[in-house]
Amino acid sequence: MTPDTSSGPEVLWRPTPESITASRLGRFAAWVGGRRGLDLGSPPDYNAVWRWSVEHLDQFWADLATWTDVLPDVPDDRVLTRRGMPGAAWFPGSTLNYAEQALRHATDARPALIAVAERCASNSGEPVEIGWATLRGQVGAFAGTLRRLGVQRGDRVAGYLPNVPEAVVAFLGAASIGAVWSSVAPDFGTRSVLDRFAQIEPVVLVAVDGYRWGGRPHDRRDVVAELRAALPSVRTTIAVPRLFPEEIPDGALPWAQAVADSCDPEFEPLPFDHPLWIVYSSGTTGLPKGIVHGHGGIVLEQRKQADLHLDVGPGDRFYWYASTAWIMWNIATSALLTGATVVVYDGAPAYPAVDAQFALAARVGVTYLGTSAGYLSACEKAGVRPGDTHDLSVLRGIGSTGSPLPASTYRWVYDAVAPDVLLGSLSGGTDVATGFIGSSPLLPVTAGELQRPMLGVAAAAWDTHGRPVVGELGELVVTEPMPSMPLHFWNDPDGARYREAYFETWPGVWRHGDWLEVTGRGTCLITGRSDATLNRGGVRLGTADIYAAVEAIPAVVDCVVLGVEQPEGGYWMPLFVQLAPGYELTDALVAEIRAAIRANASPRHVPDEVVAVPGVPHTRTGKRLEVPLKRLFQGVPAEKALNPGAVDDAAVVAHYVRLARERTPGP
Repeated sequence: MTPDTSSGPEVLWRPTPESITASRLGRFAAWVGGRRGLDLGSPPDYNAVWRWSVEHLDQFWADLATWTDVLPDVPDDRVLTRRGMPGAAWFPGSTLNYAEQALRHATDARPALIAVAERCASNSGEPVEIGWATLRGQVGAFAGTLRRLGVQRGDRVAGYLPNVPEAVVAFLGAASIGAVWSSVAPDFGTRSVLDRFAQIEPVVLVAVDGYRWGGRPHDRRDVVAELRAALPSVRTTIAVPRLFPEEIPDGALPWAQAVADSCDPEFEPLPFDHPLWIVYSSGTTGLPKGIVHGHGGIVLEQRKQADLHLDVGPGDRFYWYASTAWIMWNIATSALLTGATVVVYDGAPAYPAVDAQFALAARVGVTYLGTSAGYLSACEKAGVRPGDTHDLSVLRGIGSTGSPLPASTYRWVYDAVAPDVLLGSLSGGTDVATGFIGSSPLLPVTAGELQRPMLGVAAAAWDTHGRPVVGELGELVVTEPMPSMPLHFWNDPDGARYREAYFETWPGVWRHGDWLEVTGRGTCLITGRSDATLNRGGVRLGTADIYAAVEAIPAVVDCVVLGVEQPEGGYWMPLFVQLAPGYELTDALVAEIRAAIRANASPRHVPDEVVAVPGVPHTRTGKRLEVPLKRLFQGVPAEKALNPGAVDDAAVVAHYVRLARERTPGP
């Protein structure tokens, strides 16, 4: 396709009237138009469909629930009976079960899952297909085991697991009986796991003995032992062997026994807002917040996102590189709801070569490939051309999230990967387990821009006075409720922390913490976080995990870590350390700091650079000045980045101002 630059940024891909009509979103819009007597265009016009969806939330979600056969024919007046945020009331009196919705395709001859792991001496790396009936039988068996263990509706089941089929089975088994699932990846150290799981008091722990990453085994038996000792609520540990198949911890139930009695699941009919899973905030200002999502809201949001925006359904093979600690694992697993085959991959994203994810897509016939912006940019910088070296002929869509995708990488995808795929850059969050702004098969793709706010999402950019702005940066806000907004935070009985997180700035309006620009053409630009949350490789990380690891080192008095988005799509994560008297920042001390972070948090938390500073500035109430310092290193003038009068030591701030002027951020 010849780039079109006649009216703004390059148009790299453009749908045809035929492709619009044939897409699931096109078919849904035509069906809605006939059902409601609406003129949504012929072929359907996305802007018209979006306006109807946010101006008539009850109609949109009722029609989606009927069209997907999730909750057919619910009257409009029984969809949204309380509209305010937080606390919107969706589909009161309706019941459903996420697991039942995900396993409704049991008669399909195509596989439900395709599992792939890194090649090693003990594993050929060959794909393993798991049929729908097999998956359904394993889920039934695991659910039966949970019932025999006394697990009841509302109890928590926790997974310390990589992205493997056992994680999917355990999650669906817990959901089927109304238990609440929560998972953390095994690259997290003991303290980081306990910061999350100790809050929710799980009764069952499903834990792996280790994992492989980048060609190396990582033994986690000691961590699992520490977790079992530190979580008194855990009555049973179910051991999933990966590295040591002959070893089962004392008192643990082997995974093989937990799924031995294959049977059809018995699905508990659950209220629309019954808790499904607990995911976690980054923990920037303390312990990670436990975010609770409900069965009904997640089912409908995921059907909307996958069916209508990603155009995924039966016959598709859906893959999104993800960790079980990242919301994209939950979202990728949710493609089962559409009848698509989900590809689960356990390993490093760029092993044994940077184009590994494209090689995987070619091996198993992926039709939709999702990954991080950082991965795509790394492929671009490496000069690889996956479309020339791999058979990607069935690939129809590519998704990118986690950070803004540079315009040059958009161009690289269409030049070096495939000229006729729908490339969608998505912006959403763990908070809602979906996207706010994303892709649409009804719209062209322009270099460096997100296509539009998603259906049912009343997203806008607001200035500091709470006014919508176009053509300039503003805070990303959502002015109408979404069914997948959190039910509540864990251990937040009066909702105070929930309101503070999203609604403190503008009561009744969700403020997400991203910088958003809506162009005059309606496209969108996300330029990074407006708060201090780190976001590396698509995974949001908390600064608290890093501080806890570093401050345990005697040589370190204080520290501050920043996540600095760079103009060309790069991301620089420096750690500034104030050393105790008599210490110098030697190579040995840097190695000790990195090792402590890796062991106690995760490899993703390890900074790009460690820099010695005379001190760390704080607010008058003792909070580190993370956001103002980040803005300094993004080139914001000091007088606009911070208020010296609100700082405990202005002389220390002056040092960072000089550093920001002198240094070119980069690893």
